[in-house]
Amino acid sequence: RDHRADIMVLVAALAACSLSARAALLAPQMMRSPLIAAAPQRFASRAMATMSANPTATFKTSMGDVVAELYMDKLPITCSNFADLAKTGFYDGLTFHRVINGFMCQFGCPHSADPRSPRAGTGGPKGGTSFTLPDGTTVTRSGGGNIPDELIAEISNEPGTLSMANTGMPNSGGSQIFINTKHNSFLDYFDPSSPSKHPVFGKVIEGMDVIKKIETTPTGPGDKPVTPVKVETIIISE
Repeated sequence: RDHRADIMVLVAALAACSLSARAALLAPQMMRSPLIAAAPQRFASRAMATMSANPTATFKTSMGDVVAELYMDKLPITCSNFADLAKTGFYDGLTFHRVINGFMCQFGCPHSADPRSPRAGTGGPKGGTSFTLPDGTTVTRSGGGNIPDELIAEISNEPGTLSMANTGMPNSGGSQIFINTKHNSFLDYFDPSSPSKHPVFGKVIEGMDVIKKIETTPTGPGDKPVTPVKVETIIISE
């Protein structure tokens, strides 16, 4: 019997295990919940078994509606964090605080409720708050309101994708996200040429024309839109 096919399957399996191990090592011990010790890959596997279809998020902005699919089947922690903040009204009334034409549009800082605030871009969720994954598991945000990096799905930062903003330090993502308006592959966590690690957790499926309007709105100091672009609310449909 020719065993070459069996050997190839074994090699592929070992490579997959190595990838999962590296992803688990990238999640520092920042959350107070004992769940911090669990690899995000385990949550993803459970989510895939419990979900029938991915939810969508409808951004009701002052420039029009944008609908995005959330990749709950691939990044359940990141997507559940975002969905929880949307459902609880955290994002209601916030503005896009950083817009760079030919790059991305950033949103989600609680201080951006005042578009003129010098603190816009520095805030996040309240520390110690919790949210629930599709399988019923509870995850608690760290004392700084952060969640663990979910570096398990190699989805590139292509135009229209939703990605987690962070400070550049591990496990520093919270509520701030950005929507790519060009292919920013250097932001991919799996790009060895760059230190950036911004996991993609969704993609715009309707309203990319609205994103283009936001992207090209005139901006002032700090890349803040001269005329604030407000998100009235985000509706999660499951």
